[in-house]
Amino acid sequence: MYVSDFERKSTTPEQQAWDIAATVCDPEIPVLTIADLGILRNVQVTGEQVRVTITPTYSGCPAMDAIRDDLQAAFKKEGYQDVEVDLVLAPAWTTDWMSAEGKQKLQEYGIAPPTGKADAARHAGPIRLQMAVKCPQCASLHTKELTRFGSTSCKALYVCQDCREPFDYFKVL
Repeated sequence: MYVSDFERKSTTPEQQAWDIAATVCDPEIPVLTIADLGILRNVQVTGEQVRVTITPTYSGCPAMDAIRDDLQAAFKKEGYQDVEVDLVLAPAWTTDWMSAEGKQKLQEYGIAPPTGKADAARHAGPIRLQMAVKCPQCASLHTKELTRFGSTSCKALYVCQDCREPFDYFKVL
């Protein structure tokens, strides 16, 4: 009888299901899993049914259909036939939900990870100044924003003034 790696590592059905869901990668940034990104919010197992809750990085994120399909495929591969994927918009996703490992993976992939806390932007008070964004290629802080919107809405396009390489910066949201 085939026993998956998930069955050997996990103890509860919910943990097994979470571990399966956590292997699904973001289609726009394939080095990040949906757990790294923080959009995997909950996994429930009721009998033979699995219900996965995900939150998009923003309400119009075009990757959500692909992520839903990838989640269903991952569960079917492990023998689950009844898989529901719920998209929830509240509370809104924030870069604060990204894991430290996910931010490190972004850096290694060549995308500057978000810096700072998004919660600070939601409070009234002094105007926040944007700090320098470190180049993921040469680690220089001598960088410049070229456009607020990069390859996806959650990223901005920067260029390093030292090594002259363009790079994406994952915005603090």
